[in-house]
Amino acid sequence: MNKFFITTAIDYPNGSPHIGHAYEKVLADVIARYRRLCGDEVFFLTGVDQHGQKMQQTADLEGLNVATLATRNTRRFVSLWEKLGVHYDGWAATTDDLHKKCVQKILTTLHDEGQLYKKAYKGFYSVRQEQYLTEKDRGEDGGFGEEWGEVIELEEENWYFRLSEHAEWLKTAVTNGSLGILPEFRRAEVLNAIERASETDLCISRPKDRLHWGIELPFDPNFVTYVWFDALINYISFAGYRSEEGSSLPDFDTLWPANAHIIGKDILVPAHAIYWPCMLRAMGFTENQMPMLLVHGWWNIRKKSGGTDGGSEEKMSKSLGNVVDPSELAERFGVDAVRYYLVRDIVTGKDSAFDPERLISLFNSELANDLGNLLNRSINMTKRFIGGELSQTSYDDQACEEVRSSLAETIKSYRSAMDAYDLPGALKAINSHVVRCNQFIEKNPPFELRKDESQSERVATILYHLCESCLHLSVLLSPFLPDAATKIRGQLRAEQSFSGRLDDLSWGILQGGHQTGKAKPVFPRIVLEEDQN
Repeated sequence: MNKFFITTAIDYPNGSPHIGHAYEKVLADVIARYRRLCGDEVFFLTGVDQHGQKMQQTADLEGLNVATLATRNTRRFVSLWEKLGVHYDGWAATTDDLHKKCVQKILTTLHDEGQLYKKAYKGFYSVRQEQYLTEKDRGEDGGFGEEWGEVIELEEENWYFRLSEHAEWLKTAVTNGSLGILPEFRRAEVLNAIERASETDLCISRPKDRLHWGIELPFDPNFVTYVWFDALINYISFAGYRSEEGSSLPDFDTLWPANAHIIGKDILVPAHAIYWPCMLRAMGFTENQMPMLLVHGWWNIRKKSGGTDGGSEEKMSKSLGNVVDPSELAERFGVDAVRYYLVRDIVTGKDSAFDPERLISLFNSELANDLGNLLNRSINMTKRFIGGELSQTSYDDQACEEVRSSLAETIKSYRSAMDAYDLPGALKAINSHVVRCNQFIEKNPPFELRKDESQSERVATILYHLCESCLHLSVLLSPFLPDAATKIRGQLRAEQSFSGRLDDLSWGILQGGHQTGKAKPVFPRIVLEEDQN
């Protein structure tokens, strides 16, 4: 059994979760469920990054204790993951004592080994990004761009990590692939960013007179740890790195390195592709122990133009008031519709534009009309024409052979796409066999053939091919829509028929004499109130 360690960026609970958060977690959940289907031993880690200056500022504005604010907002994220069926194995909260101890152990070691030093700084600081800026961060007009938010001038003493000492190594690791980055086109972006890292070191502290909400430096109690340095360590602290004896955490040596760090493109550089690998190297990690970064794009919002071009796109933001609430989406359209749309309509690594009309269209056409209709017809005809009892007859013809060949090709394409993190491609593979099966019914209609008694074996064989296909399709769909897949197998009464391993998914799982159940719509069409008036 192989191990598969998957993590997502931990969310910053200084507000409510949005569709970008939901996409990342559903993406990770689908990948984790697929790897389990492949027989891997999976550990899926996610959580919240609760420290930082923005949390402290928000708490002050609301008149709350900052710990109370972090706990309150964290509940919103946890509730959403429960609603969307995101099942993780490990939960990281940076206020957890075990994480604090791990961070302080790492800081102590780096300090003792001369990787940290103290110096004074005078310059500009981005409050939004919680980082110091250099002249290279200025735009062509000489000012700092909107992405930095409020920029203030600071003069203070802080602790620094010798990031620049690792820049040449990092350039080599990114170039030769030791630091895995998917999709590949992101690699050039990282190489360009390394040039800046070779000239500056990373400030890893904040003075307590400006920020008290953080992990105290063990060797200098006047400072707390910079939020990014603290947050990145969650990937190893909650995976059992330097954990105490008797801890309930995983065995780090068997779990690490991460097979997939799933992150948004906005935090690829500098945090995950610059800071993090250099931090790991300074801790003693080798090139073979570097994680693989799976970088996804953004969900933008489509602006309706009233014309024929479909409208333009703009970035979702609180200031523009166009942020989509995934919890409200799930309440309105259902969890299956939201999960399906989030991974069906965006190419992993690229941006996409959120469009509720597209969500409805995909669900109604591909799930309700195509797969749902196939399932209903297959079970209902089996019940009506052969008493619900399947049989494996000796009858065979080219049409049946083509169904089996289509399914074999679908499974092959599905696995290839999933292994490459091409989730839309995997769903398209599933849909191709659904279409084939529906065409199979139209060209070989059991409701017509049954009128001729001499065609009884042919009818039974057709119905077997349909029900067997529905079972296979439910297995392939299970990482994406686990509840719906369970319902499909329930209606086929095939809950115990499949071993649960993708390698065992071969033709002939349903045995002769198998009794199917009763059909009930698994994907009821989405009909809006305005459509009913």
